[in-house]
Amino acid sequence: MYRPDLDPIADSLALSALVAALPLLTLFVLLGWLRWKAHWAGLAALGVAVVVAVAAYGMPVKLALLSGTEGAAFGLVPIMWIVVAALWVYQLTVVSGRFEDLRSAFRLVSDDRRVQALIIAFCFGALLEALAGFGAPVAITGVMLMALGFSPVRAAITVLVANTAPVAFGAIATPIITAGNLTGISYEEIGAYAGRQTPLLALFVPLLLVALVDGKRGIRQSWPVALVCGGAFAVAQFVSANYISVELTDIIASLVALAAVVLFLRVWQPEAPDDGPEEEAGPENATAPAAQLAGGRMTMAFVPYLIVIAVFSLAKLADPVEEFLAGTDVSLGWPGLDGEVLTATGEQSTTTVYVLPWLSSPGSLLLLCGILVVAVYRVRVREAVVEFGRTVASLKWALLTVASVLALAYVMNLSGQTITIGTWIAGTGAAFAFLSPILGWLGTAVTGSDTSANALFATLQQTAAGRAGLDPTLLVAANTSGGVVGKMISPQNLTIAATAVGLLGRESELFRKAIGWSLVLLLALCALVFLQAHVIGGMMP
Repeated sequence: MYRPDLDPIADSLALSALVAALPLLTLFVLLGWLRWKAHWAGLAALGVAVVVAVAAYGMPVKLALLSGTEGAAFGLVPIMWIVVAALWVYQLTVVSGRFEDLRSAFRLVSDDRRVQALIIAFCFGALLEALAGFGAPVAITGVMLMALGFSPVRAAITVLVANTAPVAFGAIATPIITAGNLTGISYEEIGAYAGRQTPLLALFVPLLLVALVDGKRGIRQSWPVALVCGGAFAVAQFVSANYISVELTDIIASLVALAAVVLFLRVWQPEAPDDGPEEEAGPENATAPAAQLAGGRMTMAFVPYLIVIAVFSLAKLADPVEEFLAGTDVSLGWPGLDGEVLTATGEQSTTTVYVLPWLSSPGSLLLLCGILVVAVYRVRVREAVVEFGRTVASLKWALLTVASVLALAYVMNLSGQTITIGTWIAGTGAAFAFLSPILGWLGTAVTGSDTSANALFATLQQTAAGRAGLDPTLLVAANTSGGVVGKMISPQNLTIAATAVGLLGRESELFRKAIGWSLVLLLALCALVFLQAHVIGGMMP
């Protein structure tokens, strides 16, 4: 059986961490500097990861390759299955002719694109993150912004940055619940700590969004509504995480923020810019006057998203339904891999068991939503099937990208490369409080999932905190919070965003635009956790 060696290079943890980081460096250099297409960058980085696993860590070639195949399978189902289903639902609204009405309906709230970014990318995106997660918010809100006239690049980067603060409590707080299960710390306690970190990010993210949409003028003219949006979300997230329900935190926060924005716009409107934000003009961006919408047409325009909310609320909040769906999951020990790999601590690795959530997956729930949309909109079955086929065909390179990136993550995880990097960072003593969020950021950047980042590093954070005399719950929460700002540069999420807005192959452009914001927010979070550990510990539960 294979057991990872944490310091295989000259018995040096630092040198081993440097070698272990080569696949990530390869990925980010090829993607951000050399501007390779994401699928080629992912495949190249996967090759480097396999070489490092075999040559440096002594992992048998067979196990390294099988690790990659399991990761690729996970990348396709459930991850890309969610994206396929989400984009199909969108395509159904287009072929039915209802999406034009949806665009007009949003203009009834505000025809200001800065406000639309707050409502759709931040508030509605947070609600989708709360219910579904796993890329669905980026896919759905990206195409919604495009339909409202946003240019592809602006739409993509807006939804990527917006999909930050809600991530820690996404998918009914799955990342936090995972961390609690692994560490033995009450997930309510971890949620309370995270609820005193991510709200501070949420307070400023709407300001970033209006800046992304309209630059300095956007901040100058629309900062009050951005502050109301971020403030309402932050307060609601804090209150819910600490005093109401960790699981319902993002649902409550997103709805409170949406209500606050709508009510605030009744008494205040941002100054209209002399010229609208520069977008890609074209007849496809023309929208019927909102005043022409009758009540019935407006309701029908929102039907797909009302169905999404209803289906996911029932699936995630009704315990009997959730238990039934979870009971249909199929667990499969990956052939040739399961039972052959140990963790660095010598325990049997559970990562080698592939879980097929054929019915409980958000992708399957979105497929159900699509079927209901077909019925309500009376789309011909043949036309719906053809659109599904077109959607899959349009995603062929995205499927390859995500499969290769998740294959890379599995090879790095099972061979020990990821835990080597984490252990090296964790060996910094008291300074680890500052560096702690970086592990969550790194884990989410690699895997595209805050849940996966906690699965990788939550226990490590707990152990390192004990050695450094720090609060273990604080650092486990910091791992979760750090992950939220790593998601925007995850190749998986970049591909989802690029695919949604028609920029497939230009992920490197999105990466270069997102990496700066990701690092700035990460630095702010590192400073916050350091202060919470050493200076303002009284603000913690």
